[in-house]
Amino acid sequence: MMSKQKVMSVFGTRPEAIKMAPLVQALRRLPHIESLVCVTGQHRDMLDQVLNIFSIQPDVDLNIMRFDQDLTSITTRTLEGLAPVLAERKPDLVLVHGDTTTSVSAALAAFYQKIPVAHVEAGLRSLDPYSPYPEEMNRCLISRLAQLHFAPTAANADNLRRENVQGLISVTGNTVIDALLSMVHDTYEFQRDFLRTFDFAAGPMILLTAHRRENFGQPIVNICRAVRRLVQNHPDLRVIYPVHPNPQIQQPVRQELADMERLYLIEPLDVQEMHNLMNRSTFVMTDSGGLQEEAPALGKPVLVLRTETERPEAVVAGTVEIAGVEEERIYQAAYALLTDKQKFRTMATAVNPYGDGHACERIVACIEEWLGTDGGC
Repeated sequence: MMSKQKVMSVFGTRPEAIKMAPLVQALRRLPHIESLVCVTGQHRDMLDQVLNIFSIQPDVDLNIMRFDQDLTSITTRTLEGLAPVLAERKPDLVLVHGDTTTSVSAALAAFYQKIPVAHVEAGLRSLDPYSPYPEEMNRCLISRLAQLHFAPTAANADNLRRENVQGLISVTGNTVIDALLSMVHDTYEFQRDFLRTFDFAAGPMILLTAHRRENFGQPIVNICRAVRRLVQNHPDLRVIYPVHPNPQIQQPVRQELADMERLYLIEPLDVQEMHNLMNRSTFVMTDSGGLQEEAPALGKPVLVLRTETERPEAVVAGTVEIAGVEEERIYQAAYALLTDKQKFRTMATAVNPYGDGHACERIVACIEEWLGTDGGC
């Protein structure tokens, strides 16, 4: 009997886990592949929430998270932690996702041991090495280390070809749509008490998230002040903001918004609560990459609280609009969605460019073919 080939998925943050979980599940259904999971724990509590929801028990947990950790410490602890794991487990392929410090460190660790790397969500580019920081450079480095590149869109694949990236490039759609569609239900009952009793029918509700490093400082203050004006000028508007635990977000957000009526600062939500809250929202304001992909699948317009995006397909499709990080521009963009019914309808009904919920099937087929088993790419 032919021995199983080993595929190890490495991730460490909540966004990675959300997008990798359905792929891990798909791989585990294959009798001829041994699907291994190694988590770094870069984001401990938020990662564990996702693992519990998807019933994923890691085979290896590096548990690297430390209080007030920086990029250097995350990188070095991941490299040092993965070296003996890869040497012992000897995977035939290492899967990494996106653009986190965990992902670039895992790809480098695999390269050091001459283990092939597959990059899920490959080919995103902002073309500014410091925005998003450090994600833009992380994803570029992974592209040079990987042999398999799973691009969500044709434009992402074109980015890789323009850079003369080597290896197999496949357009698969984004696995986040697979995850999203498996968890959102119109009859979903929230577990958080506040959400269970919230009257979503009482008026418009904006879901707000903002946490990126490049928005630390004045940008997050500008975002908060724009949102504060929106609530003040629209008496039926409510805003729900799950606030990231990073002190550089918590401090300015609570200073600017803690005293506002109809503006609810809540603890971060697990992925299922978050997806279903998004489904009940009127529209989304965010600096998150994942929400730019997820919200349009639910018919929710997105205002991107950044100066650029590595997801230009969404801008072209009309599902998102770049609102920037200046107070007045953010305010005017949100005001238009609240008052211009035609603008709102156009964004809400635009076709999401990020796939149909079958990305994992395509990725698994490519992996099987590349490993020399059944399937096709």
